[in-house]
Amino acid sequence: MSTPAVSQELGAFLRAHRERLQPADVGLTATARRRTPGLRREEVASLSGVGLAWYTWLEQGRVTASRQVLEAVARALRLDAAGLRHAMRLAGYHEPVPADRTAAERLADAVRPVLDSWPTSPAVLLDRHFDLLAWNAAWTALWGSPEKVDVDRRNLMWLMAADRHLRSVLHDWEPLAMNVFQHFRAQAGPAIADPRTDELYRHLEADAPDLRHWWGCHTVAVLTAREVVVSPPASTAVHLTLSSFHPVDDPSALVLLFTPNSPADLARMNDLVERPLRATA
Repeated sequence: MSTPAVSQELGAFLRAHRERLQPADVGLTATARRRTPGLRREEVASLSGVGLAWYTWLEQGRVTASRQVLEAVARALRLDAAGLRHAMRLAGYHEPVPADRTAAERLADAVRPVLDSWPTSPAVLLDRHFDLLAWNAAWTALWGSPEKVDVDRRNLMWLMAADRHLRSVLHDWEPLAMNVFQHFRAQAGPAIADPRTDELYRHLEADAPDLRHWWGCHTVAVLTAREVVVSPPASTAVHLTLSSFHPVDDPSALVLLFTPNSPADLARMNDLVERPLRATA
């Protein structure tokens, strides 16, 4: 089951969604004098079929909910699929995750040949904290080598927020970066309360203080397929399509794949990958 810290995170998540809903959104009539933003707790409790005191304790992180009751609360709050998944994981209903570093290394060894099979498509394997476990030569050619980043900062959220090179070459940086943070919250679940996540947020606070409002936000979303445009130094802009999938061996991990959109983009990526080889020839 969830820890007290995670229960409080679940309560904050539910409260944030309750305060964004209006009575009309759930078929209720708004009264003239309504001081509470969004729905009242008693309205959510009634719609969910639970007692007001119990629902209040749920938002305060003082009780745990069964899967069925949490589904009823999620319906009352009009959570989408990503929101329901996030709430379930925060409540402790989540898929198993690797227990130690050795398991992560085994996963990286298993997936690395898959990444290398895409020689002109940048690809990376992330664990449940979005730490980079493995990447291919095309990823290094486009974004720079992760090995140049300190191990404790070798994380996709840190790269999106604090890596100045990545921010300078990626067009429309902010929407993708925000989506990365939203996806992390949607899929991390209990990882939000563990020491590695705390460490990441401390690094983000120190290295990207201008974005501190991002990690205080409770919105969640799935990292959706989209076009990404990158302008590497001394190269024409490359148009890529971002897609993602979960390895069968560990559904909490994530593979990101950036596929060139056209033959011209493929040729540019091929040139970027071969450039270091020509330099050493």
